[in-house]
Amino acid sequence: MAARVRKPGPGRVRASGRGRRKLALAGFAGTLAVAGAAMVVPGALAEQQTDGGLGQAVEQLPVDDSLLGLVDVGETVDVAESLTYADPIESNTVELSEPGASYVKVHFERLLLTDTDYVTVSSPDGAESYRYEESMVDDWATSINGDTAIVELHRTARQSTSAVLGAVVDKAAYGFPEEVLDAVIDDKHDRDRPEESICTDDDKKPSPCYENSYPDVVDHAEPVARLLIDGTILCTAFRVGDRNRMLTNHHCFSETPEAQRTEVWFGYGCTSCDGSGETEPVKVGGKRVVATSKDLDYTLFSVDDFKAVKGFGSLELSDTPATRGEAIYIPQHPAGRPTEIAMESSVDGGNCVVKDAVYDGYVAASDVSYYCDTEFGSSGSPVLSRDTHEVVALHHFGGCPNSGVAAGLIAKDLKNLI
Repeated sequence: MAARVRKPGPGRVRASGRGRRKLALAGFAGTLAVAGAAMVVPGALAEQQTDGGLGQAVEQLPVDDSLLGLVDVGETVDVAESLTYADPIESNTVELSEPGASYVKVHFERLLLTDTDYVTVSSPDGAESYRYEESMVDDWATSINGDTAIVELHRTARQSTSAVLGAVVDKAAYGFPEEVLDAVIDDKHDRDRPEESICTDDDKKPSPCYENSYPDVVDHAEPVARLLIDGTILCTAFRVGDRNRMLTNHHCFSETPEAQRTEVWFGYGCTSCDGSGETEPVKVGGKRVVATSKDLDYTLFSVDDFKAVKGFGSLELSDTPATRGEAIYIPQHPAGRPTEIAMESSVDGGNCVVKDAVYDGYVAASDVSYYCDTEFGSSGSPVLSRDTHEVVALHHFGGCPNSGVAAGLIAKDLKNLI
């Protein structure tokens, strides 16, 4: 990812009049093969097969793909824009805009620069800007919040007049406006299944609602990040352990090239309990898939600017199995919104609790179930114990009960990788 020209801290506020929306959502599409075992990826693209910690004979169960929380939240369109060294030096900007879009993400067919020249992708007011100094081919720039992005080629001198050198933009991803996204959600809900990942009432609340009553819960939501994958797909992830390690679902992505097309947003939250006011996120990029498992539906990966996000802290995987009735909570980015926490449950009569300590996932007896509310985009969220604040499960399925892979199985599988 590019260097941030101006990097606001997690507390910097971007004004927003949007209140908290209560959406009754189903779990959505995703096409997954339920086969194979974990693989450790020691290099950028090298893969080493392991048995996934589940033994050689694993019963793989049929899974309703509609339970998975994936859906497109934007569209990618072809464009044909370029800023080359053959152009007049005054013609150094390109504007990409879609009225009402929630974000713009620029894709470079190629970016070929000389010496000290560079390209920036910025918001019109310059409040959000990313600088690219190294050449790249077939790669995404970091997204810009809002409906307009300005691409600018900065040349210090006319060293060449080659049309090959410069920036060629071949496509852009535009985030759906809120009303369009709501319509997509409603349509998916109507077509896919009557069950919801929101179980009866939506009891999730923005993180600030618990700042005074449960400060430890809010603190343990800090390592939880929003993922934007391939410009239009949402998931959640979280830092785990002291090293440069992030954990999400295998069904979100599973290969290093996919990780490198993923943005990781830390510090993206609301400033008030009513959901108004958003903090400006710190955006970094995925770097490398370290390990992944289809059976346990996890992907362990690293980010490319670890120093920028290390201060958000990390979570620990519990090696103690969850117990029925244990109080839990799930910090998440449902529908890509700022951090919300599912800690209350009208189904459970108050608190979110473990329903089944042993529940079927992709394989028999791999999961923990609960009625804590989740939505699409919540895939990859940590399920934490209220008592220990350790991760007891990795959320991946809706269905009411919803479920996550038992953290102890993942911890055993990863061994010394975290």
